[in-house]
Amino acid sequence: MKQQVIPDCGLVRELIARHIPQANKMQTEQLITYYEMLIERNNVMNLTAVTDPEGVVLRHFADSILPMEAIAEGASVIDVGTGAGLPGVPLKIMRPDIKLTLLDSLNKRIAFLDEVNAALSLGAVTVHARAEDGGRDKNFRERFDFALSRAVAELRVVAEWTLPFVKVGGSSLMYKGPGAAEELENAENALKILNAKAKILRFEPAWGERNIVVAEKTAPTPAKYPRKAGTAGKNPL
Repeated sequence: MKQQVIPDCGLVRELIARHIPQANKMQTEQLITYYEMLIERNNVMNLTAVTDPEGVVLRHFADSILPMEAIAEGASVIDVGTGAGLPGVPLKIMRPDIKLTLLDSLNKRIAFLDEVNAALSLGAVTVHARAEDGGRDKNFRERFDFALSRAVAELRVVAEWTLPFVKVGGSSLMYKGPGAAEELENAENALKILNAKAKILRFEPAWGERNIVVAEKTAPTPAKYPRKAGTAGKNPL
C-alpha cells in the first residue's frame, strides 16, 4: 500500500522565497497550490517519485524555470510528455505571458492537469496524445515557437519527438544533466537529419549540474519524422 504524504505548505513557502525569489505573492500561492495538488494526487496515482518539499521546490519547480530567460515574450510553447506538468506548469506560473500547451499520452495525467489548469487559472491547453502522433497532426506540427521536454530518453530520441512541433526559427529546449555534451555529440547526425543546430545552456544550481540543450530549427522537419510510436527509442537517428 502506498504511504500517504501530507503536504507541508509552510516549508514550501519558505523554500520558494529562498530558491525562487523572483516569484511574487500570486505566483508563490500558485506554486503552493500546485504542490498541494501534486502531493495529494500522488497519494493515489504515480505522478512523481520526488515528494519532499525541498525536492519538489528545487528539483521540480526551480529546475523547470531554469531556461525562463531564453523564452521570448508571448511565445507559443508546448511541453511534450509533460507528465505531472513539468516543466510547463512552473514556467507558465512564472511567465504568464507564454501560450502553453501540455501534451501527454496518459489520459489520467491529462485529467490531473485539467484540474491544475482550472485551479490556477493558467489558461493552458491540454492535449492527450503520444508525441509521435501529435508531431504529425497538422494542428500541432510546426505551430510552436518552443518545445520543452524533461524526458528521460537520450537527446537524439527527444529531438525527433519535439522538433516536429517547432516552427522554423524556433527551438526545442531539452533538459539534461551532466552528460549533455556527450549526448549532443552523439546526436549530431540526428540534428542534421531533422534540420536543427544546437548549443548548450549550462547551469550550476544547488541541486547539481543542469544543462539545457537548445536545438534551433533551421528548415522544416522532413515529412517522415517523427516516425511511428516506439521507433525512435528502438532505432535512434
